[in-house]
Order: sequence, then C-alpha cells, then structure tokens
Amino acid sequence: MRMCLGCGEMKPKKELIRAVKSPDGEISLDLTGKKSGRGAYVCPNAECLRLARKAKRFEKSFECRISDEVYDTMERELNERQ
Repeated sequence: MRMCLGCGEMKPKKELIRAVKSPDGEISLDLTGKKSGRGAYVCPNAECLRLARKAKRFEKSFECRISDEVYDTMERELNERQ
C-alpha cells in the first residue's frame, strides 16, 4: 500500500503512478515502475497531481525545488496515458 500525495488515500502500489527523482536530480513520471531513484506516488488523474503540486508535496518528498516545466510535463504525460 502506498499513499497518494494528492488525495492522501492509501491504495495498492499498482493503482498509483510513481514519480521518481533520479540520482542525477531529474524528476519524471515512472510509468513502468522500474526507474531507479527516490519515488513518490500519485493517483492516475490530473486532479491529484494538481493537489500535490499546490501543497508542494513532491517538493517535500524529494527535498528540492521543482520547476513549473517539470510539473507541466508530468501533467501532460498523465493526460496522455488516460
């Protein structure tokens, strides 16, 4: 079970999308679940991503500042997946 950073619900890992901060500091969505690095989870809908972005939960989890371009790219990838 993992917690969504947007809505805060506990869900099975397979139902969530993993965002990952790679060892070189790049942040992206990990749609395969196999990338190495620090992970954080969000429901597969844009609303939960927006809630997590607004509350800066990804920034707290990854302990770094995340640019708007990274968030926009993550939201675009999430919307394409649906």
